[in-house]
Amino acid sequence: MADTQRQQNRNRRTGERRGGARPGAGLAVWYVLGFLLLLALGQAFFFSIQSGDTISYSDFKVLVRQNKVQEVTITEDRIRGLLRPAGTDKPRPFNVIKVDDPKLGEELEQHGVKYTGEVSNRWLGEVVSWVLPLIFIVALWTFFFRRMGGAEGGVMSFARSRAKIYAEDDVKVSFGDVAGVDEAEEELKEIVEFLKTPRKYTSIGGRIPKGVLLVGPPGTGKTLLARAVAGEAKVPFFSLSG
Repeated sequence: MADTQRQQNRNRRTGERRGGARPGAGLAVWYVLGFLLLLALGQAFFFSIQSGDTISYSDFKVLVRQNKVQEVTITEDRIRGLLRPAGTDKPRPFNVIKVDDPKLGEELEQHGVKYTGEVSNRWLGEVVSWVLPLIFIVALWTFFFRRMGGAEGGVMSFARSRAKIYAEDDVKVSFGDVAGVDEAEEELKEIVEFLKTPRKYTSIGGRIPKGVLLVGPPGTGKTLLARAVAGEAKVPFFSLSG
């Protein structure tokens, strides 16, 4: 019974290693999401520094009349500008929501304010505004998809696999057809007994192993031995290669 428990623990650890999702895949998705978040925050911070404080149009006109405005750039919907520095201070940026004011140019000239026009290039902002959320959604969907179906033997993974299913009546192989692996047969007989009469073990707290790892070079009878286990236990057999 002690040997059976050790074998079940070894098989359980093997099944967990083989059945778990790859940790690197989920970690890579979180790296991508973190990079996109930092990119969005950096862009917002950069534009906030460049544009400066937003002031009202009436305050802007007062500053112009007080000769505190050094220069402005007029776009389709905004006015960006710099206030004249006081002493050794640097010019302070500001921005204003543009108002239809035909006399603005004349007033700027009267107070010695340098002004220029600029055609807004919005394609970058528009692309970023819809590409980043799209990438975020795709990355999030990929992460959950791998968590749900990326594990080996999972429902979604199995649906995509090339596994062949053999019903118990189609498995004609038994331990008598396998030669030269007597020690492996003795250990696998416990698995056969568990598959045939699981209540015998579950009634005393036993749990069926998640898997048995057969190690050996190609052509040594690992697949045949697995078929023999299914044949002895009268259970279906799943075969997958590649």
